[in-house]
Amino acid sequence: MPSVRDLRDRIRSLKNTQQITKAMKQVAAAKIRRAEEARKRARPYADALAEMLADLMAAVSTVDHPFMKPGNESAPAGIVLMSADKGLAGAFNSNVIHAAEVFARGRSAVAYYTVGIKARNAVRRMGFSDRPTWPLGATSKVATAREVAERVAVDFVNGTISEVVVVSQKLVSMMSQRPETLKLVPFQISLSASEPFDSAQDKLRERSAAESKGAVEFSPSPEFVLSRLLPKYLEFTLYSAMLETDAAFFAAQLVAMTNATDNASKLIDELTIAMNNARQAAITKELLEIVGGAEALGVE
Repeated sequence: MPSVRDLRDRIRSLKNTQQITKAMKQVAAAKIRRAEEARKRARPYADALAEMLADLMAAVSTVDHPFMKPGNESAPAGIVLMSADKGLAGAFNSNVIHAAEVFARGRSAVAYYTVGIKARNAVRRMGFSDRPTWPLGATSKVATAREVAERVAVDFVNGTISEVVVVSQKLVSMMSQRPETLKLVPFQISLSASEPFDSAQDKLRERSAAESKGAVEFSPSPEFVLSRLLPKYLEFTLYSAMLETDAAFFAAQLVAMTNATDNASKLIDELTIAMNNARQAAITKELLEIVGGAEALGVE
């Protein structure tokens, strides 16, 4: 049985750990608010992009753009894997990495482009050769998204990869985050329910070709505008996924640190009771020894 001193040391250690988890919980709560604000600020651009895509899709018949054509079938699939830069967020990083592995099992070969230090480390552990990698917590996520989009676009056009797929976390609620796999290139004219922008999904499904065709005039032509808009669509989709991953990570970390703080409190209570029992047993033992010694002296 542990001594009173050992139990006291464990309680002191747990209290120090609890202070750290409380501080991380408060930091995560503050950062998730900023991440949510960043998502809200990006929403008007997403809405405008969705409306323009809806008009263009209804106005064009064919577009001579590499993003609209099938990729090189003999090339590996390009996976943009997004994770956090840090851990201490439960199964947040392992879940998205597992989702990428599940997707890769259905392909003969894959090429990873990682955003986030945890994703980079996981890809290296898988035995894949190093490819371009970017941190999620960069100063400018817009610049990072632009670099990622340019790199995967060049590789797709050159036939180095056959498609561009992003695997990232989606923030369902503060208590739930779900890995999401989205195919970005080749671009499909009829967007499915798995496309990235929620508002874009609704607008592109609800607005029929008859309603949107001719509603906006494009110069020099709808085909020309769409060919310039598709790279922006890829860039902003990656940027949106980075914002989503950021918010989801802080939500997962908030929940993990809350659970860690609560568990530390329970352990402290249990160890305090055990320490009191041990101290009581030690006092009782000393009293018994004193009484036994007194009785022995009395017998003599």
